[in-house]
Amino acid sequence: MAAQRALITGITGMVGSHLADYLLANTDWSLIGLCRWRSPMDNIAHLTARANRGERLEFVYGDLRDELSLRHAVEQAAPDFVFHLAAQSYPQTSFTAPLDTFDTNISGTLRLLEACRSTGAADMRIHVCASSEVFGRVPQDKLPIDEECGFHPASPYAISKVGTDLVGRFYAEAYGLNVQTTRMFTHTGPRRGDVFAESSFAKQIAMIEADMVPPVVKTGNLKSLRTWSDVRDAVRAYHMLLTVDPVAGAYYNIGGNFSCTVEDMLAFLLRHSSRDDITVETEAARVRPIDADLQVPDTRKFENHTGWRPEIGFETTMTDLLDYWRQRIASGAVPLTR
Repeated sequence: MAAQRALITGITGMVGSHLADYLLANTDWSLIGLCRWRSPMDNIAHLTARANRGERLEFVYGDLRDELSLRHAVEQAAPDFVFHLAAQSYPQTSFTAPLDTFDTNISGTLRLLEACRSTGAADMRIHVCASSEVFGRVPQDKLPIDEECGFHPASPYAISKVGTDLVGRFYAEAYGLNVQTTRMFTHTGPRRGDVFAESSFAKQIAMIEADMVPPVVKTGNLKSLRTWSDVRDAVRAYHMLLTVDPVAGAYYNIGGNFSCTVEDMLAFLLRHSSRDDITVETEAARVRPIDADLQVPDTRKFENHTGWRPEIGFETTMTDLLDYWRQRIASGAVPLTR
């Protein structure tokens, strides 16, 4: 029997690259990574030799804004599983590029699902990755947030992920595709993009330790409450989503079990710095016009269905993130101070 095949959109991102690592280590599947011709390959540099040898990994070029490229990618991949992770994923950018965000995230998801539908592969299992940002501004009395909490998106990115969520469920209900949707709460770790708060802080601290910039960490809103999880737990959850009794049209919250403010997270990173002279300064450009400031999930639905539980603690996640940036800078990287 031929090995099963999985298509990963956004394989060059933090989550996609960790998912590839997990599936290569824990399954016998063949992986096909969808990436744009100009996608940075840093996050999968450790996998390119394997791809060059044709060992269970290959890449196909495509773009969520190009319908024909997606049809070609799905036909070439002939996947049993699809993990749709590609997106314009930065909320702050969506305020200045909302149309690009909508086209990539909403229309791009529709184009991908239409490509899957056109293949006639009724047994294909498809994961559509929405976001906890769909819940947006949640009142205190609605915490922890369950799957039936109303949507109140607080950014164009969040609005786009509402569309992504609904498009995924529509294709399950209307066309019988085995699509399942996740609303993943804050997840981070090595390879996290430096536009996100915790990775920006870790990068800035690593640059300060290397005497590359003055000892000031620039921040946005520090009062937002987050529940933190590790990207390596997240990708394990995504594998279980499509392999443990998958239910077409199901939608789940997934997240960690440790909550603290962004300010407390920064304090943890600062305590683990080799420098004791670092100060903190709020920068107006880093503050969103509206913020989803209470992000605490109820994940019992997913945990009860699959048996998944988070295993990697907050301290390990943040320490690994800080060490990731230290290692990058030690290797000669000179990141932008953003």
